[in-house]
Amino acid sequence: MSRPVESSGVPFGPELVLTLGRSVGFAVTFFIPVVLVRVFDQATFGTYKQLFLVFATLYAIAQVGMAESLFYFVPQTQGRRGAYVANAAIGLGALGLASGTLLWAGAPAIAAWLNNAALAAHLPWIGAFLMLMLVSAGLEIVLIARGRFAWAAASYGLSDLLRSALFIVPGLVTRRLDWVLIGAVAFAALRVAVMIGYFAGELKGGLRPDYGALKEQLVYALPFGAAVLIETIQGNLHQYVVSARFDAATFALYAVGCLQIPFVDFVAGPAGNVMMVRMSERLADKDRGAVTALWHQTTLRLALIFLPMTALLLVLGRDLIVVLFTPAYAASVPIFLVWSLSILFPVLQTDGVLRVFARTRFLLLVNLARLLLILGTISWFLSTFGLMGAVLVTLSGMIVAKGLMLFDMSRLLQVGLRDLLPWRGLLATAGLAAAAAVPAWVVVKALADHPLAGLAAAGMTYASIYLATLAALHLRRGAGGGAVKTPQAVHAEGG
Repeated sequence: MSRPVESSGVPFGPELVLTLGRSVGFAVTFFIPVVLVRVFDQATFGTYKQLFLVFATLYAIAQVGMAESLFYFVPQTQGRRGAYVANAAIGLGALGLASGTLLWAGAPAIAAWLNNAALAAHLPWIGAFLMLMLVSAGLEIVLIARGRFAWAAASYGLSDLLRSALFIVPGLVTRRLDWVLIGAVAFAALRVAVMIGYFAGELKGGLRPDYGALKEQLVYALPFGAAVLIETIQGNLHQYVVSARFDAATFALYAVGCLQIPFVDFVAGPAGNVMMVRMSERLADKDRGAVTALWHQTTLRLALIFLPMTALLLVLGRDLIVVLFTPAYAASVPIFLVWSLSILFPVLQTDGVLRVFARTRFLLLVNLARLLLILGTISWFLSTFGLMGAVLVTLSGMIVAKGLMLFDMSRLLQVGLRDLLPWRGLLATAGLAAAAAVPAWVVVKALADHPLAGLAAAGMTYASIYLATLAALHLRRGAGGGAVKTPQAVHAEGG
């Protein structure tokens, strides 16, 4: 018997719990580079950004899908959960050791490739940090897959707070990059200790590797890991090309322009993870209609956040960069404005849907096509548009990949283009986001000589208008207005 998709007047369920947990550390996590940009000169800050670009790249690809496979296996198994978790932890430990060794042995070559000799002395520390972070990569995944959403939220929040403290405090006290990296290693070691304690207590006697379970995991994980490998390479390729072609100071300008907003991952990650767990349960009941409803629900909920966020960043972009990173990084503003459009893509959690259907090989092919597109055109984009070209080619690849995945999803969900997305709800949300941007833009222009005040006033103006409009539409609908509907109401009616 199929189970109904959870729906209530509350916009988010477990997703909200996870998002709140990650948001506890959001402010200080976001301000790690904001603090360090004032501690280091531009070349040293560029070196810091290059180091963590290398870390982020290897952290994603060295997992080879083992950590993420737990989202698939843990909710669907009972007696062998400990085996899958043990396999993942041991495998990630071995991969971490290999990755750390690679960075230690290859430090001079990597530094030469990225056109920055200063990297060589710091890469071994990044290798140690990477090894420990890989070992603990499955901690929150297991908590989420077992439905321990509050525990996962607490783990995310405390982890983010501790990471921020152990990055920022050494930087402020010593003003040296190597001590920031030592703080990073100390943070990662503490995460490993917590993970070992939790797994040992929660899974107890079942926490032991199993060869049969490992074979199942590898069949699922390796194609997915290959897809992640390609996705990570093409997602970060623009930064590596810029790093190799320009000096560290120029790379710092570009990296600031490609500013990552942690809140995007804090919201999109938990929403996608919860969607996958629930879809796996519905798919076990062979209820594709409920799977489609969950996809629509997640898409609209994310749109309610990310569409207005994108509009607001386009309005506040210049003042935001100048206030956060000082006027020395004003040249990063145009790059940031265009890069802000990338926030729209997490609205569509297509990867999660395809993983629920075990379409990991298709994900690999899509990411390979995206990589080939970027490799074949990035030189032309850079020659034609300068640094902006690296952003434009990356966004173009995202559009192509999302289109291919949506096409495959329509076949899997057995729906046409008209029913694949909650179109009316998305259009209504976009309209509200755009309407609220106009008065916020007026406020920014009026306070152009006072960027900090402009940020605060325009942000409050935007949030007040957007949220008040949503509330008014919701109340009108509740009072029987009928003609005007909130985006969620449109979605509930099949829009």
